[in-house]
Amino acid sequence: MNITIYDVAREANVSMATVSRVVNGNPNVKPVTRKKVMEVIDRLGYRPNAVARGLASKKTTTVGVIIPDISSIFFAELARGIEDIATMYKYNIILSSSDQNNDKELHLLNTMLGKQVDGIVFMGGNITEEHVNEFKKSPVPIVLAGSIEESETVPSVNIDYEQAISDSVQALIEKGHKRISFVVGPLLEPINKDKKLNGYKRAIEQSGYEYVEELVFEGDYTYDSGIEAIEKLSGLEEKPTAIIVGSDEMALGVVHGAIDLGYKVPDDFEIISSDNTRLAMMVRPQLTTIVQPLYDIGAVAMRLLTKLMNKEEVDDQTVILPHRIEYRDSTKN
Repeated sequence: MNITIYDVAREANVSMATVSRVVNGNPNVKPVTRKKVMEVIDRLGYRPNAVARGLASKKTTTVGVIIPDISSIFFAELARGIEDIATMYKYNIILSSSDQNNDKELHLLNTMLGKQVDGIVFMGGNITEEHVNEFKKSPVPIVLAGSIEESETVPSVNIDYEQAISDSVQALIEKGHKRISFVVGPLLEPINKDKKLNGYKRAIEQSGYEYVEELVFEGDYTYDSGIEAIEKLSGLEEKPTAIIVGSDEMALGVVHGAIDLGYKVPDDFEIISSDNTRLAMMVRPQLTTIVQPLYDIGAVAMRLLTKLMNKEEVDDQTVILPHRIEYRDSTKN
């Protein structure tokens, strides 16, 4: 049997309005009355109906979070930052995984809106014009976390991916490397094609070297694609001496694949990875990597969303957080 606000009011011999004020933390309740109502709530096991409260207040204090892959350490770390800030501001989370499928992303977006969420944090690799049109039609704010869209009209939190890859290339050039390979994620995604690959090309060409297409390998973020990459790159007539990899999981594949082929890291290939997830510390040699503050991206995205949901003033809806390179054992001292 569901206990209702009416049951609590009757048992405590107060009005339903008084019970509502107690539940919602309204200070205009006498301490003795508040204590009596709380005792009845505890004894009866009453739980406020979030849907009913949402209908009354037009807020459900619930936020939808859509991520591409629930099993990914990368997105798990982002989600942890979102969850912590949501809890701090007393929001509940509905988390859904889109399996990196555009149709499912749009379906989940509309499902979240149907559940009357107050806002959405969205993560996706290939945000299309169709996505942006749906975002614009949304009755609640939407913030992108660790994701970009070309028009830059949707609030977002990221790092400067182009500059991060450019910094990595420059660091390797300063160490004397002339043939630097790039194992990049899917080029269907603007974050890879328009940001990371551009950063790689720019740094190569600004250093006076020629961009060589055969040194670029398009992977899919997986360990297996990292193995495929090193097998191809090590088979080139003129091998690279350094490799930049677009994700830690792919970098593990590159390292293990190189060792299986009889090479040594960093003696034969110096490797710089991306993201700085826990995977970077689990492999030997430990990975030098671009530090992308994943937890902070999630946390700042959620905080930005709370401001938008509460119609607070926001100075800049496009937030770029700092990055750096953490040097470990996959590069030489």
